[in-house]
Amino acid sequence: MNYLLIMAHDDGFAPTERLIAEIMNWIKSMEARGIRVQGNPLRPASEAVTVRVRDGRIGHSSGPFSRSREQMCAYELIQCASLDLALEVAALHPMAAVATVEVRPVWDQLAQG
Repeated sequence: MNYLLIMAHDDGFAPTERLIAEIMNWIKSMEARGIRVQGNPLRPASEAVTVRVRDGRIGHSSGPFSRSREQMCAYELIQCASLDLALEVAALHPMAAVATVEVRPVWDQLAQG
């Protein structure tokens, strides 16, 4: 089953060179295990544009969809046999120690491809 790891941090977060190296090591390890499918860091939430269509009218607003103190900063798509394994993999991600990692199952029945 596929799981999306959604990383989020608050405004005070700043990645260190050590953290980036640890993330790269996590990526290599998960790819070697056949767990990591894909992932990327995201540009700052301040660069987001939110799109909504209501009553046939398209609306755009600058910024993220949520005004939460924590904003998404990266994602990883992983493939694991169980939620328990996905939680273990998420706990191994270096961002789990300095930010927040949400583990979200992908709704495979609705997924394309």
